Amino acid sequence: MNTPVQYHYDRFPPSNIDWARLIPLLGPASAALARYDGTLVAIPNSAVLLSPLTTQEAVLSSSIEGTQATMGEVLEYEAEGESKEISQEKRDDITEVLNYRKAMWHAVDLLNDLPLCQRVVREAHHVLLAGVRGHGKSLGEYRKTPNWIGSPGCNIENAKFVPISANRLDEGMSRWELYIHEDAPDRLVQLAIIHAEFEAIHPFFDGNGRLGRMCVPLFMFKIGLVHAPMFYISAFFERNRDEYYERLLAISRDDDWMAGVNSFCMQSRSRLKIIKKKRLKY
Repeated sequence: MNTPVQYHYDRFPPSNIDWARLIPLLGPASAALARYDGTLVAIPNSAVLLSPLTTQEAVLSSSIEGTQATMGEVLEYEAEGESKEISQEKRDDITEVLNYRKAMWHAVDLLNDLPLCQRVVREAHHVLLAGVRGHGKSLGEYRKTPNWIGSPGCNIENAKFVPISANRLDEGMSRWELYIHEDAPDRLVQLAIIHAEFEAIHPFFDGNGRLGRMCVPLFMFKIGLVHAPMFYISAFFERNRDEYYERLLAISRDDDWMAGVNSFCMQSRSRLKIIKKKRLKY
């Protein structure tokens, strides 16, 4: 029987970043991001014209967690409203997608007056799970008991990964929040670490994956890497799900932060190319 990988206590933030390996990736990724943001700025009413990408991200990020709603079904539901032909299960899936979008824009509104912080995350969590699966799991509140990740129905002994213990969760989230506001040598590397650490902490019983992915455009928007919170990476994570999870595991198992950071920078550059191509269609 394999022993579950345990959260990397007292090893955050990382001190073993190999900058020599990252520099060849950071230049092209930063250049691609600058070109993308230039295009974004040039689009009048970009939030309206690129709204299909916002909905698509909500669909893809939710699908990673098991929902089965397609973008077409979500748009049809919004246009036509309730229908007796829609099953309750499908309606629940669509509601999860719509909640993701609502949570995202609620967080953006909060960022007008607040930094990206625990309050923003908690309030986004409340909106994300309101009225859907997980709605009884302390909306906006951190878990008070252990949580683990593994195959459906497994116990903690058979899990793949055990996040930070509940009694150290507040401490872990405080360190995470402090790191967001540090003057890091490179913002994309900092973002990769922020995302990976949030997923490792797993502060809530449900919604952690979606919130962790949501923090990507929120962080980029708040610090000025992009002029609008429109940078979506769930499609790449979905296509490379096994590798993505393995590299997250490697952080706690092997103290290999480079695996996650290196992958994130490569994915960001790749996703920017895809977003730019899709943007030209609208």
